[in-house]
Amino acid sequence: MTSLDGPSGNIALLIDADNASAAHFDPVMTVLAELGTVNIRRAYGNWSKATLKTWAALSIAQAIEPQQQFDLTKGKNATDMKMTIDAMDLMASGRVSGFGLMSSDSDFTPLVTRIRQQGIPVYGFGRMNSPEGFRRACTRFIDVVALAAAEEPIVSKAPAPARTPKADETKAAPAKAAPPASAPAPAPVVKKAVDAEVIKLLIDAYDSVKRDERGFVRLGSVGQLAGNRSSFDVRNYGYKRLSDLVQAIPNFITESREGGQVWIKRVN
Repeated sequence: MTSLDGPSGNIALLIDADNASAAHFDPVMTVLAELGTVNIRRAYGNWSKATLKTWAALSIAQAIEPQQQFDLTKGKNATDMKMTIDAMDLMASGRVSGFGLMSSDSDFTPLVTRIRQQGIPVYGFGRMNSPEGFRRACTRFIDVVALAAAEEPIVSKAPAPARTPKADETKAAPAKAAPPASAPAPAPVVKKAVDAEVIKLLIDAYDSVKRDERGFVRLGSVGQLAGNRSSFDVRNYGYKRLSDLVQAIPNFITESREGGQVWIKRVN
């Protein structure tokens, strides 16, 4: 899916540090580049907690502003209130063209809905077990676990240290040349099965677009319509582009045309 406001926007990333992992920060920043430059980076939590040590170290390295919120009352989360207030202030300033929210907390659903009513896209980053209402409220909701797995680097094993031959071994027959070491096989990319709801979403979008004389439609038009109805993101299924996902399901065939445009046709 493409961004709504283009890559030149001023983006704010608000992090619920009590409810998000610092290990997912880098992949999240990569995705938000679709919207623009993340100039505002704030992480909220009670920084006296040992559980936020990783975020504290990352805040220095990545210019993240720590926002301290004490646990004033047990069972009440002042962090959510502070994040909401800051988001509304940023929206009212007119300087922010897109938001990223790192959280799986459904309490932010009204906030996301209000920001989107202003015509500003909101990318949510959390786990797929986040409440459905929150996931659907976001312009895009991206599973941080799948996202991090897709960007995990391949680590090759270090070669075993050479063994010094013993004295009696040096008189043995000449050793055969060792075969050249082969490069480690790339780790397989895990693809998730595309669920029936997403397939129906794409079919409905396809049926709503005007077709050419051969029954093909431009994939970009289908993606735009699907994006207006759903917050799903192809990265949740292990794909980088919508065209890759469409090619993996039997309901469509694809065709590349002049200018690199992808066109699709429904076959069942």
